[in-house]
Amino acid sequence: MIAQARAQVTGFSELIDKFEKKLSVLGRSPSTFKNYARHIAQMALHFDCLPTELEEDQVTDYLHLLKEQHNTPSDSYFKHTVYGLRMLCKVEGLKPHDIGLPSIKGPNKLPVVLSKEEMWRLLCTPDLLKHKILIGLLYGCGLRCKEARSVRLQDLDFDRKTVLVVQGKGKKDRYVPLSEHLIRGLKQYIDAERPDEWLFNGQPMENRKGGDFDSRYSQKGVQWAVSAASKKLASSNMSMCIH
Repeated sequence: MIAQARAQVTGFSELIDKFEKKLSVLGRSPSTFKNYARHIAQMALHFDCLPTELEEDQVTDYLHLLKEQHNTPSDSYFKHTVYGLRMLCKVEGLKPHDIGLPSIKGPNKLPVVLSKEEMWRLLCTPDLLKHKILIGLLYGCGLRCKEARSVRLQDLDFDRKTVLVVQGKGKKDRYVPLSEHLIRGLKQYIDAERPDEWLFNGQPMENRKGGDFDSRYSQKGVQWAVSAASKKLASSNMSMCIH
């Protein structure tokens, strides 16, 4: 879609290249750029012109069309379109209200917090030791997905009972304590799997920008492991209720 907009819409290549550079300077991830750029490209193709050249009524009509076409409970397509346009306005020195962008309020929901017993059962659910240790780091150390998959063997210090999180949220390094139970599991996992550089290895994937190969466990792999464990636990809970 982005490539199509580059080829068909006059000025789109220059606009989206500038947009990518600005997001990089602001510290936004490549995935954020791709997500925003995809929605901006879709809008450019719809009108066959740059979104920044549209009148307020055109923007309103387009957003209304998205509401009708993507009326899902989360309405994520609509929201990401607005978020992308807001960032584009920032890059181009425009004000969001100049093109009629609505304000979007975040959901006012309390997070779901698992009890210790529920979390322990979740940790015991995966069949693979790798996934058990992965979920243990996410929960026991409060690591984010990217942080967990970026742990190197050299970041683990069993003597001090810590793991070094390199360039975590806010581009900051921090030390996180490890429990005795997690250390025992980590040692068992390392002895069994013999990971090389990264604690969690995956299938090597080429880095499109640098041409290097990233052998870390993929983000989708981490998300799948957690999702599969959650579904398996929910299924087992349902079976217990039926019987």
